[in-house]
This record gives sequence, structure tokens and C-alpha cells, in this order.
Amino acid sequence: MERPSWDEYFMKFATLASSRSICLRRKVGAVIVRDRNILATGYNGPPKGITHCEVVGCLRESMGVPSGQMHELCRGLHAEQNAIIQAAYHGVSIRDSDLYSTTFPCIICTKMLINAGIKRIFYIDGYPDELSAKMLGEVDIELIKVEM
Repeated sequence: MERPSWDEYFMKFATLASSRSICLRRKVGAVIVRDRNILATGYNGPPKGITHCEVVGCLRESMGVPSGQMHELCRGLHAEQNAIIQAAYHGVSIRDSDLYSTTFPCIICTKMLINAGIKRIFYIDGYPDELSAKMLGEVDIELIKVEM
């Protein structure tokens, strides 16, 4: 029996989290891990109690907003944001932890991850946000693309 590596293991959890997303454009999952322990998870979608996009439609889609631009025109939060919020809600520090995400973080998530003290970001798919990549290149956060 072949066991998955730790990185594969946690990325599978991120992929599982993404399956909870109701986003009509892109399903993303994120897991925050420290010392091989899952601290928080998240997936993209609207805040608690807000009508899902599958009911009211996608504002970004109807306006023709390209991926990676004008993030504020969305009812939902990103998976990374929801994972950070979940940790804060439960009083869990995520300083010096790793993020496993199915998608490379956007600029808004990148700024949050930098200030939250994330040390490594593991991701499967890229994301069209040049500023995010540029800012991550200026800090001491290791970026690791995972092949799944």
C-alpha cells in the first residue's frame, strides 16, 4: 500500500474543501496546516446567510469581468479568506503555517496571507494576477506548485 506524501494528503483536503463551493465560475478550496495538523479550512462562496450565486446569478459573469480582476464585484469570499476567518473565529493562530490551496492566491488573499504569517503556499492551478506573484516575490514565503 502506497501512502500519499504529507503534501499530497493536505492538498487532497483542499480539493475536498473545494467540492463544497457553489461558485459558478471556479471552485477553490484551502487548508491551513502547521506541524502536520489542519488548523482551518475554507472554500469560496458567499457569507453565512447570504443567498447563493446559483440562485441570484453571478454578477461577475453578467458584467463580463475577467478572472483575476475587480474582485470586489463578487458576492463570495475566497477560500483563503474563509480559512483565515475560520481560524480567527475559533481563536487559532495561523502564524508560521502553510497554506494548501487548489488555486494560486489573488492579490487580496496574498496581502492577507502575508500579514497572517503564512510561510509556504502550496497550490495546484495558477491564477492570472501578476501583482500577487510580484508581491509574493518580495517576501519570504515559499511557493510550491503541486502536481495532482
